[in-house]
Order: sequence, then C-alpha cells, then structure tokens
Amino acid sequence: MELKNKNILVVGLGVTGVATARFLTNRGASVTVTDQKKEQEICSTDPLIRELGIRIELGPHRIETFERADLIVVSPGVSHTILPIRRAKEQGIPVIGEIELASRFIAEPIIAVTGTNGKTTTTTLLGKMLEDSGLKVFIGGNIGNPLIEYADIEEKAEIVVIEVSSFQLDTIDTFRANVAVLLNITEDHMDRYPDLDAYAKSKARIFENQRHDDTAVLNGSDPVVRSLSRDILSRKVFFSSKEGKDVTISGESIISQENMSLLLADFKLPGKHNMENAAAASLAALSAGGTFDGIRSALRKFKGLSHRLEYIDTLNGVDFFNDSKATNVDSVARALETFERPVILIMGGRNKGSKFHTLRDLIDKHAKELIVIGEAKEDIKADLGNIKPVETAATMEDAVFKAYHAAKPDDIVLLSPACASFDMYNNYAQRGEDFCRAVANLVTVHGSRFTVHS
Repeated sequence: MELKNKNILVVGLGVTGVATARFLTNRGASVTVTDQKKEQEICSTDPLIRELGIRIELGPHRIETFERADLIVVSPGVSHTILPIRRAKEQGIPVIGEIELASRFIAEPIIAVTGTNGKTTTTTLLGKMLEDSGLKVFIGGNIGNPLIEYADIEEKAEIVVIEVSSFQLDTIDTFRANVAVLLNITEDHMDRYPDLDAYAKSKARIFENQRHDDTAVLNGSDPVVRSLSRDILSRKVFFSSKEGKDVTISGESIISQENMSLLLADFKLPGKHNMENAAAASLAALSAGGTFDGIRSALRKFKGLSHRLEYIDTLNGVDFFNDSKATNVDSVARALETFERPVILIMGGRNKGSKFHTLRDLIDKHAKELIVIGEAKEDIKADLGNIKPVETAATMEDAVFKAYHAAKPDDIVLLSPACASFDMYNNYAQRGEDFCRAVANLVTVHGSRFTVHS
C-alpha cells in the first residue's frame, strides 16, 4: 500500500489516532487529524502531533476536509456513519479503520478475539499461553496497544494476538485473522447499532476474509454465534458446556477431543464465563501452534485482570469486588451468577441502550439492594426498582458508603455498572480505580478489615 505524498485524514485524536498519524507521517503521507474535542481536552496529545508537522482540526468536523482526502482512517471511537464520512464515501474516497491499515503492513500470523464479553481476558490469557509455549508474541489491539504500533516497530514477533471490537470490524476491508475467536454475542452498543442483528453481523466480519485453511473458534453454547457459524468458510472448532464439541467444559475441567484434559482447580478466575474464556483461549492457542504444557502453565499462573470481577478487600466480613469493565447487562448477569452469597450491587453510568429489565430474575435471586449512580440511575430505578430496595448515590464514594452500610457480614458489595463510564469518568478503569479508593477510605475510617460490624 503506497502512502507517500498521499493526503490522508485521521479521524479521532485518542491513543489510536495519534499512533496512526505517526505511522502515516513516518511513511511520507501528508496527514491531517480531525477531532471534535476542544483544545484544552487534547493538551497531552497536541505536542506529540504538532512536533511531527501534522495538521490538527478541532471542533465540528469540516466536510470539505473529508472530501479533499485521498484516504480516511477512522479511530474505533468514531462512528463510521457520521455525515462527513458518508459524504466522503459518496465521492468514492476509501474509508478504513486502524486495524485494516495496520494489517496491510504485517506479515506475521494474526489471532483476533472478539465477542460482547470476555475479550480482554481471553486475549491476554491466549497471549500468555503462546508465550509459555516458547513463542515471541505481540499482544494488543483494542486491549491497549494499537495494532498500528506493532506495524511501526522493527523488532517483530512470531505471532500477533489482538482484541478487536465491533467498531473496529465495521471498518475492515481485507483484514484477515489466521485464527479468529468469537466468544459470545448479547445486546451491547444499542446506541450505535439499530438492533442485535446489525451488531452480530459486525462481529461476524472477523471471519469474512478467512481462507479454508484458517481457523474459527466458536462458542457452541451461544445460539447467535451458532447461527452465524453457518456462513463461515474456514475450519470451525467449537467450545461448549455440552458434550460433542471440540472442547467440552465439564465441572472444573476442559476436555478436548484431542485427548487434552486441563484441570482448572488452580485457575484463579471464578464463574462459568471464565471457564468459557479459558476454553476458547486453549483452542485458539492449539490452532496457532501452542503446546499443551504452555497452555497448562498459563492457566495455572493467570490471575485475571483489573476491573473484571477483581477482589479488592474485606471489611468487617463484607467482600468488595470491582467489575467496572461490566459495561452491559450480560456482563452483570455473568457477575451475579458467580456469587452464591447476597450481593449489594452498584450500577449506573451512561446508558448504551441497555435493557436493564432483563436482569430482573437475577437481581431477585442474587441481590439484596441496588445502589444506582450516574446518568442512567433513573432508567435503572424504573426497570428494577420494584424488585429490591434501591438507593441513589451522587458519587462513587457515596455509593460505596451506602452499599457497605446496607451489607451484613458475609455479603458482597459488587460494582458492576451495566453502563459506560463517560458520564463521570474518562474510562472504565478510572471508574474502577475510584471504587478502589472509596473502599480504601472505608477501611481507614472503620478500622479493622475483619471485625464484624452490626
């Protein structure tokens, strides 16, 4: 792909946009970056861009800038259906995303993981399995290190493992994953997609450029995934809790038809969904050249990731768990199903079009009280408020305080928001860190972590 002297527009000035602009500039392109943010909102990235001689346009997008471009590269956070992009497409201007651009400059095999939930855990665990199998691995994509950064470095890995979102898959053209993993599909991002079918079709694009000798790793227990699998042309392997699939989840074991049995007694992550993540990662690792010993080693050592059902502390018999990454209702459902003890659930944030009422049965079974915060608090109260007591909190510290005082010894306080974080925070990690700080403040105020309160 020739980039030199091309007039290329990068849409979005986040981490991915900056890395993309740098990559393009290094290859001789004339680059403009456009972002609707104000000057004070991008002060940390501004010097990184301007020192490369890249033009920056802030504020409302200028349609004429889009129509003058030879190529437009869209960051994942920007909808590919906004008016300036639609106008550019009408003019015949190619519009691609960052992973599409990066993939055109990568020769190494790519393993890509997508799904509504579990992507980051599975991607990280899969990368560790391959590393413990003796391979040199790049782990990135939507997980934090943009794929374009790998395309721009000299020292290459033997294999590339990436997490990809539906937003990134919306803007692919020739992007191909040698091994593609689809974990699950449930409603999410309904503020960006018209319905579940449109969202599922975006996820399924991970398979569209695969060849017959590539591999698709699929959740055989997910009805939406199964329906999509009919159109896949590559070799299909399934993981499932039902017998007869390539990998069966049974009790605390993952059993492969290739005579591999992985005992998960030492696997640290709770819940059926994490068994599924481990099964998917194991199948993908085997398909990509991983070894049984490497897979076993990674499963034994893996302790999970921050903000995903992360145990934080115990105060006066009450356990605190941070599940800030749970930005949709299915994630909350999986979290609630993990616990047998009563849960005081902290929910709320920016609503992404979620149907909170689908949690009614699980709330009734597992929760004893809800604490709601953020923009979505009234939506949550309307959908769930007649099931269990609901309190409104103004801040995370207020929410944690109220949750703790609603709890009894042996109860669980769980932050699992079912919402995006952008009403109060820059991202889910910042929200989770605020929860952890609030728990630490409780410990300071209330003294001993383990004395029972009345």
